[in-house]
Amino acid sequence: MTVLAAQEAIDGLTASEPKRRFCVAPMMSHTDRHFRYFLRLLSRHSMLYTEMLTTGALLHGDTDRYVRYHAAEHPVGMQLGGSDPGELASCAKIAADYGYDEINLNAGCPSKRVKSGHFGACLMAEPGLVAECVAAMAAASGLPITVKTRIGIDDYDSYEHLGRFISTVAQAGCSTFIIHARKAWLQGLSPRQNRSVPPLQYDLVYRLKQDFPGLEIIINGGITSLAEVRNHLLHVDGVMLGRAVCNNPYMLIGVDKNLFGVNNMPGTRKQILQNYMRYMEAEMANGEHLYAMSRHILGLFHGQHGARAYRRHLTANGHKSNAGVEIVDEALALTGNKYQNAGNK
Repeated sequence: MTVLAAQEAIDGLTASEPKRRFCVAPMMSHTDRHFRYFLRLLSRHSMLYTEMLTTGALLHGDTDRYVRYHAAEHPVGMQLGGSDPGELASCAKIAADYGYDEINLNAGCPSKRVKSGHFGACLMAEPGLVAECVAAMAAASGLPITVKTRIGIDDYDSYEHLGRFISTVAQAGCSTFIIHARKAWLQGLSPRQNRSVPPLQYDLVYRLKQDFPGLEIIINGGITSLAEVRNHLLHVDGVMLGRAVCNNPYMLIGVDKNLFGVNNMPGTRKQILQNYMRYMEAEMANGEHLYAMSRHILGLFHGQHGARAYRRHLTANGHKSNAGVEIVDEALALTGNKYQNAGNK
């Protein structure tokens, strides 16, 4: 199969209103364009997102390097970090010009760097400002604007405050909210701790859907299996997974059939990896380094024979300056499989 054929095999969705029944969370250092392409080999219908892109980076940095993506990634949303309506509007226009399907505003990240920049989870204390940002982005782009947030922060942790936040922002034109079902402590906990220490309160997210039936409510936080996803879908409109997908990306193999009713046949782990290897070869021909792509496939053989040896080989060799796709071929062989390209029959 040629690189073009591999791309065409996963390209079938146009840039239209995205379906968010199943989403993969925007994650710093994870959901770059290479990881999104890899995930699209596993599921054609999951909603994918960029890493959080700050307004400063987009407006004053190498914009194309941050926002370019492969057409096969649709539906794909851009997550923005910022709090200035004008700057966010300018970035929203960039997202529209590049053909993104959605813009998501980060109002849930609890890191100190984000807080010092006056965006992320601290915005939960300023629903009026978030509403201004949403309205400005919608007017500038014409794209759906969604907001990812927490159930609360610090002392702003009552259900009444959460409801006011949702109601205020919804009136500005946001009809989709992605809710991480934990509060965030902006003082005293690290970002890693904020992903696990505050207790999950799924019932509050369910209650939001009951109280705001006209809004699309997506639940996020601590979800690790498609069985859990199906259970949550009894109460909300969609589910977002993050770290679980990084650890075991092959879990996405059942998403299209079980959650979207589309009987895709993405293939075995070996077949998925073979398609991704062709993509890696094409990217390396354009100057990309192997490790920028191979780091995303460490969990592909999660729970399978040879998985540890596979991961160890990729980790030990993928970062070398002269590393080629043969490193991935060697790792694959450690699982009992062997990839052979046209020149290696």
